[in-house]
Amino acid sequence: MNALLALSCGIDWLNERVGRFALWLILASAIISALNAVVRKVFDYSSNAFLEIQWYLFAAVFLLAAGYTFLHNEHVRIDVLSSKLSPRGRNWIDIIGIVFFLFPFVVETVRLSLPTVINAIASGEMSSNAGGLIRWPVYILVPIGFSLLGLQGVSELIKRVAFLRGLIDDPLVKKNEKTAEEELAEFVLAQKTKEAQ
Repeated sequence: MNALLALSCGIDWLNERVGRFALWLILASAIISALNAVVRKVFDYSSNAFLEIQWYLFAAVFLLAAGYTFLHNEHVRIDVLSSKLSPRGRNWIDIIGIVFFLFPFVVETVRLSLPTVINAIASGEMSSNAGGLIRWPVYILVPIGFSLLGLQGVSELIKRVAFLRGLIDDPLVKKNEKTAEEELAEFVLAQKTKEAQ
């Protein structure tokens, strides 16, 4: 089990790095969007490439950060139901979901997307819009993103089994991580305190 937990740590490390990289893509998308707006208003010039690169970056963030989201347990779940279960029950539900839903979905999505990626690369497929971009870079994000999600599923499955065997703490319990709302509330409180002084 120690080797599997080491594998889990390696997968977590990979998705953590990819997720942090994806955060920078959000900034890049915002900058490109702002530059596109300025160029359009000031110079009365527009380019489909500017619009498409924003779509590509958004797709990259969504797909590449899926594993990162799963790593931090920020994916969509039905807390109303799962909160009524014991920690063991919640982990069993996750094991069932990973094995019977996540893994088949990931495998099928990768299997179905690969021919499209290969055809786009082989044909040099371009956007049908004037001045548009090549398509394969955005197509290849689908199998890469779902592979990262599948790998994170392997990591999470290892952690759930290790918890059920009593080897690690509950992986569903967040360790001193604050929600975005808590961070915002602390920031606002600090600003008010600073203004009051």
